[in-house]
Amino acid sequence: MNVPMPSEGIAGRARGARALADPCRLCPRRCGVRRSRGERGFCRTGALARVSSFGPHFGEEDCLRGTRGSGTVFFAWCNLGCVFCQNWEVSHEGEGEEVGPEALASMLRHLALRGCHNWNLVTPSHVVPAILDALAILAGEGIWLPVVYNSGGYDAVETLDLLDGIVAVYMPDFKLNDPETAAAWLGRPDYPEAARMALREMHRQVGPLSFDGDGIARRGVLVRHLVMPGLAEDRRSIFRFLAEEISPETYVNIMAQYRPAGDGARYAALRRRPTPDEIEEAYAAARACGLSRFDRRTR
Repeated sequence: MNVPMPSEGIAGRARGARALADPCRLCPRRCGVRRSRGERGFCRTGALARVSSFGPHFGEEDCLRGTRGSGTVFFAWCNLGCVFCQNWEVSHEGEGEEVGPEALASMLRHLALRGCHNWNLVTPSHVVPAILDALAILAGEGIWLPVVYNSGGYDAVETLDLLDGIVAVYMPDFKLNDPETAAAWLGRPDYPEAARMALREMHRQVGPLSFDGDGIARRGVLVRHLVMPGLAEDRRSIFRFLAEEISPETYVNIMAQYRPAGDGARYAALRRRPTPDEIEEAYAAARACGLSRFDRRTR
């Protein structure tokens, strides 16, 4: 794939991202820490990204993994505090190692040489400056894959603006749309509003998901929604928003794999998996709201 902009342009975006990190306004928390001085906020991240693992991933959506895998980099720590996190050791405990731009670029280069279909950046919201530094290096070498921005949905529009023209596929979660539930389970009552604003910006940049001749995603928005026990009305409100305020063409992965994890056992409502009826209800609600494009792997 051709590099979408010159290395110098991506390096300029990286400088803009570092400015947003000092004081830090990279995500909607806007915690104001000075990362360049070693200060660390809720995400515990300084100037360098912390990587838990990387490699071809064959467990993602069909349109990302294809036949050669999605070139996935899992970043440690997170700007959210989901009590039910399915990747607790990585997101809450920071399992991984700090890497500089050259090392991160080397990981992405390796994934490209392995033949992966894309670069899949998992939990990237708090490490955008480091990502852009690495991408600038690779752009200078003429090495490029479609960039998948795989986030929890708690993204700042100012940061997303720096990714315009660089990210090909935005894959945010839309977890919860009720502020009280978001405060209790995600640690952020402003999550629903932030996710809605982020989705509008993501869709503005790349539009509905489109594919190449082999069915591999090339550009657009893919929304993940993890079905939680109960919360039928919250799900419906999310699907209504996607259909009415983003696009009825929004591509959605309705995910059925919730299991009690992390600190979720402290909450009675989170101590069970969703029932088959709740999964069926989620698809029915999405269709009733006007959505019709779902991931083939799960439906």
